[in-house]
Amino acid sequence: MPTPSAFPDFGLTPEQRRFAVRGCYYEHPGMDGERGEIWCYTNRFSYAPGETAALHVSSTAPRFDLEITRDGGVETPVLSQRNLSARWQDTPDQCSVEGCGWQASFEFRVEESWPSGAYRITLTAEGRNGDPIRCHHLCIVRPHPGPKQRRILQVAATGTWLAYNTWGGSNAYDGITGPNHNEYARMVSTQRPWCRGFVVLPPSAPRVPLELSMPPKTVPRYPHMEWALATGHSKKYASAGWASYDSHFFRWAERAGYAIDLASQHDMHFTPEILDGYDCVVFVGHDEYWTWEMRDAVDAYVERGGRAARFAGNFMWQTRLEDGGRRQVCYKYRARAEDPAYFGGDVTRATNSWEAPEIGRPGALTFGLNSTKGVYAGWGGCAPRGVRGFPVYRPEHWAFAGTGLFYGDLLGADSHVYGYEVDGLDYEIRNGRPYPTAASGAPEGLKILAMGMASQVEEADFLQPEDQFFGDEDGRFIAETLYGDASDENLEKVRYSNGMIVNFPKGKGEVFHAGSCEWVAGLLRRDAMVERVTANVLDRFLDR
Repeated sequence: MPTPSAFPDFGLTPEQRRFAVRGCYYEHPGMDGERGEIWCYTNRFSYAPGETAALHVSSTAPRFDLEITRDGGVETPVLSQRNLSARWQDTPDQCSVEGCGWQASFEFRVEESWPSGAYRITLTAEGRNGDPIRCHHLCIVRPHPGPKQRRILQVAATGTWLAYNTWGGSNAYDGITGPNHNEYARMVSTQRPWCRGFVVLPPSAPRVPLELSMPPKTVPRYPHMEWALATGHSKKYASAGWASYDSHFFRWAERAGYAIDLASQHDMHFTPEILDGYDCVVFVGHDEYWTWEMRDAVDAYVERGGRAARFAGNFMWQTRLEDGGRRQVCYKYRARAEDPAYFGGDVTRATNSWEAPEIGRPGALTFGLNSTKGVYAGWGGCAPRGVRGFPVYRPEHWAFAGTGLFYGDLLGADSHVYGYEVDGLDYEIRNGRPYPTAASGAPEGLKILAMGMASQVEEADFLQPEDQFFGDEDGRFIAETLYGDASDENLEKVRYSNGMIVNFPKGKGEVFHAGSCEWVAGLLRRDAMVERVTANVLDRFLDR
């Protein structure tokens, strides 16, 4: 089937298309007007079997129905309740930061018989016009204690979900905080609903990388954001969340016959022993925000013999958790000017990029790659016509066994696994193959198996500033982080970057890292080579 060369039309005017990309639109109480609405959240991200979960509901309807379904290789209903009581609850203006503060409306017990996994909560009520109104939430059931031989633990990227959640107006990218109500949030709360598109999505929802062949001098557009505005979904639905990323690996693994459990990053932060006993721990999708303690947990697990497989991209920011994990802190671009860690605190815990020299813990030390040498590919003005798969440099590696790949082949191009944000390293080419440079920070023994190009800066001589989504802001931030200032000279040092697949030993264990957010697209689209590489990694790490 030929690749389309025209952007999809979602019925928006040019002004609406621009607002879809530039505007700050978000989910908030009252947004559905006379139709009415219902929202909910749970008091925690995850629960152990036997624990009780509290559901906080705010609704224009006085009664609602509840359905809870395990969202795995096979969807399995586990609880149904009818005619439950609800009421409208006031919400603070800065609920994204402070939390909603709603009273609990309903409690349910996580039964001992419920297998570990993601549980979708659906609330349905009657709108003011008689039509149904719905909301979706998600909670995780942690695994039972006990032996975990030949089981996988998938760790959901809840730190990134939190950072991108637009519900209430603010997240780590834009919002309604600050004196003029126009700044991104330095802190975000877990005590609020997930935005629309994080839990469920129709199959037709566009992913971030462009799925078209653009004619020369085409001004980039962003179909995922246009679709979001046209259909009432979150602007960030395609950037994070269970529906766009984590779910596709979990479902694929179960359907492929793997025994797999699920935990949140918050579980790993507060109870690092949750990794104990697993032969393989997996991280997938867009996995950008981590605490120091989360990295400690993974490093210790691998050092003592565990295997970590990361099919994910954009390992970038250090965060802190406060208020018992109910609030995530990340000052990001404003860290050196505002984060208390720089003013008498522990600067190693500053919520800056992991590559900031004062933190002293480059991301590559844990997963072999980092975001400051990677980032954008396949959208905007960053390699929009670039490779859609990973160019292979070491086809003899065990990860590629049975794929039939040759040197120079593209892995996953048909399913577009390369993008939209990738992780890389500084490298040099010797005899036609890439090697990490001495200054790259790569762990000893790291092998670069595949590598594509990426960019930190949008560039095209025909693009006007208003046509650019990133411009050079991220590039200049990274230049300042690494080299002390954002001069043009330093910008040139970071402008061009890459995304890689690497493998290396670590202590008594081993790490495999396919550094792309979109690896899961290969599993979703049933790309045989991507499935085979994924299975090769899991089988080796599980000693199957």
